[in-house]
Amino acid sequence: ALLLASGIALALLAQQRPLGDYLADYRTAAGEQRDLLLADRSQIRLNSRSALDVAFDDDERRLILLSGEILIQTAKGDARPFVVETAQGRLRALGTRFLVRRDGDATELIVLQSAVAARPLSGTQERIIQSGEQVRMDSRHLSDSSPAPIGADAWSRGMLVADNLPLQRLIDQLGEYRSGYLGLDPSLAGLRISGSFPLHDSDKALAALPPSLPVRIEQIGPWWTRVVPAEK
Repeated sequence: ALLLASGIALALLAQQRPLGDYLADYRTAAGEQRDLLLADRSQIRLNSRSALDVAFDDDERRLILLSGEILIQTAKGDARPFVVETAQGRLRALGTRFLVRRDGDATELIVLQSAVAARPLSGTQERIIQSGEQVRMDSRHLSDSSPAPIGADAWSRGMLVADNLPLQRLIDQLGEYRSGYLGLDPSLAGLRISGSFPLHDSDKALAALPPSLPVRIEQIGPWWTRVVPAEK
């Protein structure tokens, strides 16, 4: 009973979000995605547990990503700059399709088409990130560019594509689509995994973990699930 109560408490904790998320212009719940068509005809898809403000005026088209992740396809034919702001800095689209994700105290940018100019909050110069590249930005620095991961936008089609992905990252991403607690035993955090997994059926995704991995699924009711070492 104590373990079940702890599981429910963890589930409720996992659902807590900053107050700003609830006041956002647009937001999504766990497991929800949402499509937006902006006034300039740009297309936005919000991933699970995301919150977004839209602030268009005569000078610029501005989005403020408060949490979560968005996929952006900017519209052509509008001379106003198209920018995405986060707590870590500013991203300026250069006629493009790109992903922006809030990850703790950092912002991740993945450019799928064309290019994006990125500038940290405390920075004075932009750096151009090209198609097929990704960077991580905190309020002071931009990381070196690296190749964009395979299937970076697969979530917009309901799939998660893992290519030598740390198992912890897989579990974290599946947890974004699941009501309740989904965790990983710390001893397994170093394992890596490749494959395609359905985001909207995390039980099916967990069942699809390769038999070669030394893991098993431990579940107590619908609210508490953990991936733990396989019994020897």
